[in-house]
This record gives sequence, C-alpha cells and structure tokens, in this order.
Amino acid sequence: MRDILKKIQVNMPFRMLVDRYLPMVLKEKINPEIGFDCFVLDSFRKEDFLKVAGMLRDEGLTITFHAPFYDLRPGAVDRRIREVTIERLNQVFELVPCFKPESIVCHPSFDSRYYVSNDDLWLENSRDTWMRFLTMAHGMDTVIVLENVYESNPEILNRLINSLSSKFDNIRFCFDTGHFNAFSNASLEKWMESLGTCIGEIHLHDNDGRTDEHAPVGEGNFPFRRFFEFLSESDIRPIITIEPHTEENFRHTLKNIKNMKLLDYLD
Repeated sequence: MRDILKKIQVNMPFRMLVDRYLPMVLKEKINPEIGFDCFVLDSFRKEDFLKVAGMLRDEGLTITFHAPFYDLRPGAVDRRIREVTIERLNQVFELVPCFKPESIVCHPSFDSRYYVSNDDLWLENSRDTWMRFLTMAHGMDTVIVLENVYESNPEILNRLINSLSSKFDNIRFCFDTGHFNAFSNASLEKWMESLGTCIGEIHLHDNDGRTDEHAPVGEGNFPFRRFFEFLSESDIRPIITIEPHTEENFRHTLKNIKNMKLLDYLD
C-alpha cells in the first residue's frame, strides 16, 4: 500500500498521534493531516508541538492541518462568539511555522437550520473572519481550505469562497464526500458545477446517506468513480485525505482505494 500512502494524507488527531500512532506514522511514512481540538490546544506546550513537528519533518512527511471546530462559529451573529472562535483558531495558526502544513482545513460551520434568514449577515461576518486568517496564511506560505459539513447545497459556500478568492489566492474548497452524502440535498453535479474548480483538497470517507459514519471508501453509496472521473476530466489534482477514524477502517480504506483504482484517475 506504500504507493497509495505516498499520494495521500491520513487524518489523525494530535492526541492519538502522540499517544499511540507516532511510531507507526514514522515507520510506515504516513503523511498526517493533524487534527487539533480545544483539549490539545489547552494542554500541550509549544515545545511538545515542536518535538513532534521535528520528528515528522525528519522523515520527509507531508503535513496538513485540520483546525478545531467544536462549538466554533466563524460567521456567528454574536460578536463575542466570533471573538472566542478567532482566539481558538489563532492557536492553530501559531503552530504553522512549527509544522509548515501545506493546507489548513477549516469548517465555515453554516447550517441553514440554525442561521434562519441570516445568510447575508453570516456571510459578511464569515468574510471578516477568514480575511484575517488568509492574510496570516499568505505570510506563512499555506492555503486555507473551507470544508462542507451540514450545508445542504453549495450556494452559501460558493458565495463565501468566491468573495474571498477575489482578494486572496490561498483560499480553496475542501469537498468532503461523507458530509455531502449524509447532509446535502443537492446533486453531486450541482456541487461540482458550483465549486468544482475551487477544490484544493478532498476528504474521503463513506456512508449510506443517513448518518456521518466515516465508513471505509466504497462501503457506502457515495459515487466515488463518478467523482474521480470528474476530477480527472477537469484536470483537478487536489490534496487527498482519508478520514477512517479507526485503524481497521484505515486498512480497509487503503485496500478499497487500491481495488477501485481511484488514484489511477489522477495519474
């Protein structure tokens, strides 16, 4: 599976990385997408992060980040909630010089069931938040990729990313296959028509369309071959990250990607 591991990132919370999987990551040369949450950011010291970053860099591994998202609202109507969100996200951006990630995945966290009739205000607040971090990311030579989660269609993310890309060249879209499958009411074609050319990263996991179960690729009903055909035909070569959530699913995902020959579409 080494030929596949060279071409992908593997999502891994920082706590699990240091407590359990770091030896395996170094031995098998797994490129990690390191996830940070509030517990990690409040309990580890900078020297702890520097030590891990050095070990990963010494092995020549490619690193990407997944920013914290629990309870965070970058486009919150309440100014004080946005301030807390910005404070938490700042903690991750302070680690960028240590790890030098190629991308930072962030959740815009729009949910039409929550922000009822407040789309425009949410969009204005979101733009202000992300412009702050895009300026920082530009100076650190990294890219911010905004990920779909509960968005039922691509409209609001299209508006947000297009408004930001008119001023910054380091903003991209992260298309999450599992989130799309579980939460979107719009077709895959609609998402690709709206945001396909903005894709800078993809998150691969699967489900049966009912819950976000993070099943191995190919063990749900997301149309992976159709999606990779689109990427190939559109000459899109994004960062590819798998999100297996268990070691067993990690192995199954690699096996299924190989058997489905998904990466052949992008060679």
